[in-house]
Amino acid sequence: MSFDLSQLRTAVAAHGKVARVVIARVAGSSPREVGAAMLVWAEGQSGTIGGGALEYAAARDARAALATSQDRLSHHALGPDLGQCCGGSVTLLREVFDAARLDAWEGGLSAPRGCAAPPESISGKMKDGLVLRPVDAPAEIPLSVRRVLDRARARGAQPAPQLLDGWMIEPVLRPTVPVWIWGAGHVGRAIADVLAPLPEIAITWVDTDQARFPGSIPAGIEVVPATDPARLMAHAPADAHHLILTYSHALDLALCDAALRNGFASAGLIGSKTKWTRFRKRLAELGHAPAQIARIACPIGDPGLGKHPQAIAIGVAAGIVGKARRQDRGSERTATG
Repeated sequence: MSFDLSQLRTAVAAHGKVARVVIARVAGSSPREVGAAMLVWAEGQSGTIGGGALEYAAARDARAALATSQDRLSHHALGPDLGQCCGGSVTLLREVFDAARLDAWEGGLSAPRGCAAPPESISGKMKDGLVLRPVDAPAEIPLSVRRVLDRARARGAQPAPQLLDGWMIEPVLRPTVPVWIWGAGHVGRAIADVLAPLPEIAITWVDTDQARFPGSIPAGIEVVPATDPARLMAHAPADAHHLILTYSHALDLALCDAALRNGFASAGLIGSKTKWTRFRKRLAELGHAPAQIARIACPIGDPGLGKHPQAIAIGVAAGIVGKARRQDRGSERTATG
C-alpha cells in the first residue's frame, strides 16, 4: 500500500478539509494491512481500512476532528474495544489536511532531514517518493529510520509502509503496473471498470475512434483513439500487460504480431480455441517462434467464470493483480530485508 497523493489532492480540492486515516501498525489478525487508508470529509468518505466497527468508529472520530484539525495516533484492540472477532489490534494514524498543509508537504517546506526543530513545527515531508513524518517522537530522524531509508535507496526499492520509533514512513503511490486495453467494446469496458480503481494499475485504453469509448471514462485512464492501433504498440513499455479484444480479427492479429515484436509482461487475446489455432498458424508464418507465440494467452480470463463481460473482466483482473502483488511483496522484502 502507498500514500495516494493524487486522491488526497482531489479530495481536498473538492471538500476543503479532509482527514486521512491509515493503518500504521498491526498485531495479530486484522481486517486490512499496514498502509491501508481512507479519506473522510464532512459529507462522506472514500477508501477503506476494513473491519466494519473499526472503520465506523474511525470515520466518526475523523469527522469530528475536522473542526479542530487535530492529528492523532490511536490503538485499538479489535475484540475487547470493538467486539470484532479478528482477535488482533491495530494502530491508526489520523491526519487532517487542507490545501495549505498539503502545499507545505508537497513543497518540502517542513524541516530538513535530521533537524532538531520542535515536533510541532514539522507537518510532514515528501522526499524521494516517500512521505516521512514524526507522529509520536522527537523531530530528529532516529537511526532506525535512517537505516531503512538508506537500505531502500541502496537497493533501489521503496520501503514498505511502517511506523518505526514514532515515525511514519509511506511510499508515495506511483502506478507501476502498465495495462494496455485494446478495444472499447463490452469486454474492454468491463475490464476498464474493474481495473481502474486499483491504485497500482496505469491503464492506457486504445480504439480506432473516440466515439467507440463510453461517455464516462473512469478516473486515471488514458484514452487514445488511433486509426491504426498496431502502430502504437511500439510506444508501450516492455513490462506492459496487453489485453487484445477489438472488433476485428485482422486488427487483433496485427496487435498480436506487434506485441510479440515489442515485448511484454503478459498478453491476452479474446477469442475461441478455433480462433487461437488460426492465429498461431498466422503468427508462425509472420516469423514468430512457437515458444514466443505461446506467451499470448487465449482465451483470456477464467473460463470457469463464464463468458459474460464482467465475468471475463474479473478473471483477467485477478490474473494481473496477482502478478502485481507478488512483485510488490518481492520488492518489499528486498527493501526491508
